[in-house]
Amino acid sequence: MSISIRQGDGRIALVMVSIRPVKLFDIPEVVRIERESFNEEYPRGVFLAFLENNPSTFLVAEYNGRIIGYVMGYLRPDMEGHIMSIAVDPKYRGNGIGSALLNEVIERLVNEGARYIGLEVRVSNENAIRLYESFGFRKIKRIIAYYSDGEDAYYMLLPAEEWGGRN
Repeated sequence: MSISIRQGDGRIALVMVSIRPVKLFDIPEVVRIERESFNEEYPRGVFLAFLENNPSTFLVAEYNGRIIGYVMGYLRPDMEGHIMSIAVDPKYRGNGIGSALLNEVIERLVNEGARYIGLEVRVSNENAIRLYESFGFRKIKRIIAYYSDGEDAYYMLLPAEEWGGRN
């Protein structure tokens, strides 16, 4: 998949960003992005287990040989597709990479039979909430003290029948 991204100086340049399944040698960069993006960090073993158990829905965005974003999705036994984590390298944010990753993982989860896609997001993460709403996710409930620092989360849901894809 290729997308246009904005360079740091604000100009639009066509560059190739590929969205592909993660490989074992990508894990250190995924962990780096995760640590630069979140207050709470998953242990490295979580990423390794996720790679082994969800190889088609653990995706990375690659630009010039560098991993610049990732998304971790999986299909639950109740056929809920769930997005566990998504992040973009801070230097590359605002260029549509998060949207491209989200689009691809939703497509894959729906193709694997997900009836709906769910996720949790910090109530203070307005940028992420806007992104998810632009994809059709709706806030279903507020989860009190979901995060270890006591912050609440919204549980957001996208029914698969409402997913028309985004290009």
